[in-house]
Order: sequence, then structure tokens, then C-alpha cells
Amino acid sequence: MKLKDLAKVIRSKNAGPFYVTLDVMFSDAETYQKVKATGTLNADLIASLYNVAPDKVRFFEYDPAYSFKATIPRRIVSGDFGDTDSYGAQQHAPLLDVDISL
Repeated sequence: MKLKDLAKVIRSKNAGPFYVTLDVMFSDAETYQKVKATGTLNADLIASLYNVAPDKVRFFEYDPAYSFKATIPRRIVSGDFGDTDSYGAQQHAPLLDVDISL
């Protein structure tokens, strides 16, 4: 099943001018725990999807909010020449089609 069909919210946003934060949130504990138990969402997956070194990914599971969060360095500083997404709000797309085997 695709992550976009399981999660309530999948989004990205700037975490300052040098980083982007990716959030995946679920509407209930049961779905969140099932996805968490697969181990699919992790720092290595994020590193692979966003072509960054695994040691540059800060990855968190936050049980009270049924969510996962990852922070990665931006390839281009927000607002710098060549930046096409000043707010970092379009960077979550690679997560949408991640397959989760429940």
C-alpha cells in the first residue's frame, strides 16, 4: 500500500534556510503502529529518496503524535539563486509513493 493512502498528512517545510523537514502523520495509533512495525520509514530510506548521506538525516518517530519526522540539508539555500521552492513546501513528493507492506 502507498504511504499516501495510509497517512493523514505528508508534508515538507523549511527548517531554517539550510534544512527541510519532512513530516508523515497518521490519524490513529493503530495505523501508525502498523507502519512503524514495518521499519520501512527510516533514515536510510530518506537518504536514498533525497540523495543525501545517511549521516546527514535526522530521523524521529514521535509516538504521541502518531508521526515520523526527518530533517535533511537543502541542496540549495532557501531563496538563493536556483532555488525553486523557497518555502520547502514541495519536497515531500518522493514520500507519497513509498510502498508500505502491512
